[in-house]
Amino acid sequence: MKKRYPKGFWTIWSTVALDMVGFGMVVPILGRYAERFGASGLEVGLLFSMFSIAQFFFAPVLGRLSDRVGRKPVIIVSLLGTAVGSFLTGAAGVLWLLFLARFIDGASGASVSVAQSAITDIASPEDRPRLLGMLGAAFGVGFVFGPALGGLAALGGPHVPFYVASAFALCNAVAAWFRLPETNTTRAQREATRVRRRFAVNRYTGTALLAGSAFAGFEATFALFGERRFDLTEGSAAAVFLVVGVMLVIVQGVLIGPLTKSFGSMRLLSSGFVVLIGGFLVLSVAEMWVVLFVALALLSIGQGVITPSLTSAVADSVAPDKRGEALGVQQSAGALSRIIGPAVAGLMFDSAGVGWPYVMAAVLTLLALLLVTSAGRS
Repeated sequence: MKKRYPKGFWTIWSTVALDMVGFGMVVPILGRYAERFGASGLEVGLLFSMFSIAQFFFAPVLGRLSDRVGRKPVIIVSLLGTAVGSFLTGAAGVLWLLFLARFIDGASGASVSVAQSAITDIASPEDRPRLLGMLGAAFGVGFVFGPALGGLAALGGPHVPFYVASAFALCNAVAAWFRLPETNTTRAQREATRVRRRFAVNRYTGTALLAGSAFAGFEATFALFGERRFDLTEGSAAAVFLVVGVMLVIVQGVLIGPLTKSFGSMRLLSSGFVVLIGGFLVLSVAEMWVVLFVALALLSIGQGVITPSLTSAVADSVAPDKRGEALGVQQSAGALSRIIGPAVAGLMFDSAGVGWPYVMAAVLTLLALLLVTSAGRS
């Protein structure tokens, strides 16, 4: 039987995919671009962190705003912010302006949780993991095509990719204005008294922080690990990440629906954490190519299952008129994990040994599993 998609789904999907293409164009070349302004290695690292710092602060704000005024206007304003941030990056003549541009871009990128909220608005509870998985596949599509387009645009000069990314975001905002439906039909339904927002300290937030830190640490240190254990070059390490990205797209875009139908959302989420723990432990001892491939397959399957299942669990745990803020808090925790995870993993790599960042990642993921199972029982 042909799978049905709610009205407006593909418009939301294409909006996110195009936004991620623009993001994927910028990230691979930003470090080299910053060096033209005399940026040190520390300043380049802080420049990347600036994006996540902005997301940490603004994701809950934009989510709460989308609960009140609707998803569509917030997504459009965010796309316009991305256009401004990308344009300022290309036009920057001094380093501080690069930092400002990345902050603007990060604050605008916090709209991802708003797009997730829009999907949960139009999807039935049993269909949410599948549709959120498809949305996750849009991220993968963006990161596959974005760097290729960015490399081609760079042939015209170092500033050109950022101007192209800005044009992408601007055109996306215009298209969203005409085509994006408003999905939040509960924004007029407000309680007379304010209820304490318990989801802000919900166990799912801790789960997202722990699991996100584990996977971000893997992403940050894998190139170093690959060089030490397998003599991987920068190009071959990038090829490995491309394969992982393609596998994530397949899991989230194709497999998540049938898996959720067979096992249920919460059981699948717990299973995803178990698979991810196994992947980290296998990676920590990998010294042969076949073992490395097994580890990467486990990591791709586990992460591909966890992301949409956890988002669906968060959406199910709150009232419809609080979903935007709840998912914003989850994205904020994810942004914080991308600041903490690489730092902790790098410290473990230097002080304990090559495989120890992934042992630590397995421990963090185990703690996330314990949190999410206790959240499911409560």
